[in-house]
Amino acid sequence: MFLIPDPIGKFFHRMASPPHFYALTEKLMPWLTVFFLLLLLPGLYGGLVLAPPDYQQGDSYRIIYIHVPSAWMSLFIYVVMATAGAIGLIWRIKLAEIVAISSAPIGASFTFIALVTGSLWGKPMWGTWWVWDARLTSELILLFLYLGVIGLYGAIDDKRTASKAVAILALVGVVNIPIIHYSVEWWNTLHQGPTVTKMDKPSIHISMLVPLLLMAGAFKLYYVIAMLQRARLELLQRERNAQWVKAMLGKRA
Repeated sequence: MFLIPDPIGKFFHRMASPPHFYALTEKLMPWLTVFFLLLLLPGLYGGLVLAPPDYQQGDSYRIIYIHVPSAWMSLFIYVVMATAGAIGLIWRIKLAEIVAISSAPIGASFTFIALVTGSLWGKPMWGTWWVWDARLTSELILLFLYLGVIGLYGAIDDKRTASKAVAILALVGVVNIPIIHYSVEWWNTLHQGPTVTKMDKPSIHISMLVPLLLMAGAFKLYYVIAMLQRARLELLQRERNAQWVKAMLGKRA
């Protein structure tokens, strides 16, 4: 039988404690916001001002600094949501359930942004707003999965039961993630192949790549900030009758 070392077990036990989680995230939030701005501002300036025009697409390619990080985040957040849902389903950890459902609206937003910016980019490049190719269709399915999770959670009054239902739905939908990622390699598609996430050298100049990576880091930090804010609110709603919540509100009154 595999045993978790005692210090690690104590760490996870503390992190699963609602009062500890709430207090820790309150302290982390200002720092996360500062690091987010330190990545976002140079990323935007580098991508929109310093990076040179593309030799084929001109300045229209600059939409990648929103489109590509949004598309990456749409996949990343779904994996986080499904993983947290599985942890909540197996070990019945309330905070894992809260992280899962708090991630869904943010993931849906990033997926929607990826689809819209992709259409805006596709019109001048492909001559059409939309094509039913593998990458775009599977990304649209991802948006429906996010919306399904949100709708299912809202439709069930008992939130512990709702969390189990959305965890199962999220885990079933995980099969779509590798389809999205590898779709441009498995099928013929108008969508261009990978330029950054390649085994060999990325097919993008360093002056364009650095701002893109900064924006990707900023988007990840934004997700963490937004998810923690939503998780804190969800936690307070679920724990509103707990003694630690009453004690905290009493101190702030």
